Amino acid sequence: MNPRILTTLLLLALAAPTLAQTTPPGTIYIHGNIVTGTHLRQQDTSPTPAHVTAIAIANGKILAAGTDADLLKLKGPQTKIIDLNGAFVMPGFNDAHTHIASAGQQKLTIDLDHVANLAEMQQRIKTFATTAQPGTWLQGGGWDHTIWPGKTLPTRQDIDAVTAGHPAILGRTDGHIAVVNTAALAAANITAATPDPEGAKIDRDANGNPTGIIRERPALALIYKVVPPPTRDERTRALEVAMADALAHGVTSVQDFSDWEDFQALEDLEKSGNLHLRVAEWLAFDTPVDTLKQRQASHPQSDAFLHTTMLKGFMDGSLGSRTAALNAPYSDDPGNSGIPRYDQTKLNAMAKERAEVGFQLGFHAIGDRANDMALDAFEQALRSPHNVFDQLTVIPRFRIEHAQVVSPGAFDRFAKLHVIASMQPSHLLTDMNWAEARLGPERVKYSYAWRSFLDHNVVLAFGTDYPVESINPFRGLYAAVTRQNEAGTKTYQPQEKITLNEALYAYTQASAYAQNAEKFKGRLEPGYLADLVILDRDITKATPQELLHTQVLRTIVNGETVYTNPKTPPLSK
Repeated sequence: MNPRILTTLLLLALAAPTLAQTTPPGTIYIHGNIVTGTHLRQQDTSPTPAHVTAIAIANGKILAAGTDADLLKLKGPQTKIIDLNGAFVMPGFNDAHTHIASAGQQKLTIDLDHVANLAEMQQRIKTFATTAQPGTWLQGGGWDHTIWPGKTLPTRQDIDAVTAGHPAILGRTDGHIAVVNTAALAAANITAATPDPEGAKIDRDANGNPTGIIRERPALALIYKVVPPPTRDERTRALEVAMADALAHGVTSVQDFSDWEDFQALEDLEKSGNLHLRVAEWLAFDTPVDTLKQRQASHPQSDAFLHTTMLKGFMDGSLGSRTAALNAPYSDDPGNSGIPRYDQTKLNAMAKERAEVGFQLGFHAIGDRANDMALDAFEQALRSPHNVFDQLTVIPRFRIEHAQVVSPGAFDRFAKLHVIASMQPSHLLTDMNWAEARLGPERVKYSYAWRSFLDHNVVLAFGTDYPVESINPFRGLYAAVTRQNEAGTKTYQPQEKITLNEALYAYTQASAYAQNAEKFKGRLEPGYLADLVILDRDITKATPQELLHTQVLRTIVNGETVYTNPKTPPLSK
């Protein structure tokens, strides 16, 4: 049996819920309004009640969940009794799609998130440039031209005016395009004669000269190969900043795609006792198979705080950048159908090779053409006679990340192939302002289609794509149940709304399923990890606007408090 599959199965078996416990609980929480996460779906048959008033924690796991009276009987001489005073408690959120290294680096460099126009962007760059050491690259990102007046992309000349001679590369919020200045183009030796790399594009003016807009990773790599990489200390600091942000928003686990060097920095944090967020790290699909094997074998798969999981590949770009691959041209850009990142034959061969040795595959796919490409590759991989999943008769849990626009027949294909739809509902809060213009009145019916996926019995896992969107899960819950902008004044394809229970399940248990961890993560019942959040309101009874403004009072990971809201009164003991 393939060693990676074996370790995954052992992890599931070892962490399966159990009532066996030889020592008293370290902590018992009482007088709470606790949602255990069971029965979020009607077919759930767990003996643990859906709501309890008390939970007991021992050795980082839930020992018991029930009434105050029953759990107080478990008290030992060293057990702490904490009175929740009626506070609402639920399982911690498991964000199924993040880029925590990029998020932290953005916060520590030129943070252009929510800049309202080009002038504000220029001012932030100028302010940062005044203190930068000579020759230093200016980096950062988060800008979104679709919210600016005129919606015009910035140019290298716009950036030249405020960078004081520093080379600069500044990513758009989606990470699929960046604007660079003239100094950066010169450093990378990109000129009018430079051809577009396969699966990417260098925007050019009427004279054929680069405008400064670079689209997709193969072209962005031409710049980044001459940008000094972050030091280990810089990577560590960025990760610490992003993880603190996650914990403050009630996120206790993330499924993440950052650089391999960032994973090594996370290992350092774990060794020093400073890793308080659970991280399931993805590896790059394009990496040679032998290197993938070495990297996955380098860290124990049984480590519940940090380990590697699926392989992440990119089929296309983003709708906001008009690089998402569509089957027909953009309705607001008739000469453009986006940028596919792979030849289908090559993709199929790579997917088959990696599936045969037991890797879980997850493909970024935004446009309907990109989703079709991913499904085609999965179908070919599952037909392989050497596929270890067939030999083990288990579902491989292949995933499509985003799945924003799909073909009408794609829902049935997702279901037939058991492909997980890993989606980010908060994207809709941004994209609804222009998505219909991009897609047109018919194609838009198959976009951000959460209800349709569930109605076709497709597993729906939720995340944020942080830092593309805030890691705040309550924005995602709000978007999922309302499909309205945050002001409540605009609605997008309301037939695709889902219930709050369905959204909570997608953000906890289904996201755990997507990383093969549903046997020990996502619920507050015996044997499950003691990862929970205390909120300032009962979100199961909140109005949509109240839901949107929910605050986290306390975040607990592995039974330990890792975040306390500064405004939170101390819990009584």
